[in-house]
Amino acid sequence: MEVLTGQVAVVTGAGRGIGEAISKRLAKLGAAVVLIARDAERLAEVNGQIEMAGGRAEVFPLDLRDEEAITALANSIKERYGRCDILVNNAGIGAMGAPLHETSPDTWEAVMATNLRAPYLMIRALAPLMIATGSGHIINISSLAGHNPLKNGAAYAASKWGLNGLTYSAAEELRDYGVRVSAVAPGSVNTSFGSRVTDAGWKIQSEDVANVVAMLVTQSPQSFVSEVLLRPTRKH
Repeated sequence: MEVLTGQVAVVTGAGRGIGEAISKRLAKLGAAVVLIARDAERLAEVNGQIEMAGGRAEVFPLDLRDEEAITALANSIKERYGRCDILVNNAGIGAMGAPLHETSPDTWEAVMATNLRAPYLMIRALAPLMIATGSGHIINISSLAGHNPLKNGAAYAASKWGLNGLTYSAAEELRDYGVRVSAVAPGSVNTSFGSRVTDAGWKIQSEDVANVVAMLVTQSPQSFVSEVLLRPTRKH
């Protein structure tokens, strides 16, 4: 069922993995999906696959560390669609493999810029479009690392703990406008991101995360889910 027909969804990190799966799922539900990532060639491939399946998508190559580019994105969405109904802040990078005292300031800044600052900039740019229509859903893809200590991954864990705090606070700020803000916190996902878990049989699949996002954006309007913790059930 195309229950999202007429809605516009923006997905960051849409070129592969979780972001690709979410984009395809939202398009299948009828949304027009704006695909965000730095890799324009890969975005074009995802766009083509969505259109071949009968969906609607648009490619918008973007470096999420560039505030001016995000402002330009928001202006383009406003001019082209006049609305933004769904924002999925999925793009993220890791910095695992070294203790905090051996982590360079450049690495720390890169992780925070992508995992925490970028969601802030995207919400700042696109939430006004949701407020104007009195509805919308923002979903931040967090991690179980945002709830637990992560040895040799403190920068990544700190970014996700911060993203959780951002999510809960933005939810309180926007709920009176009819805008819902949720976090999805998966464990290790079977993508090219990270390498801490080597046994893919114990990993969540990208489609599992996409299923959760689909559930969140199609739930009844009188309530919202603050956070979903996602773990694999068993080894496949």
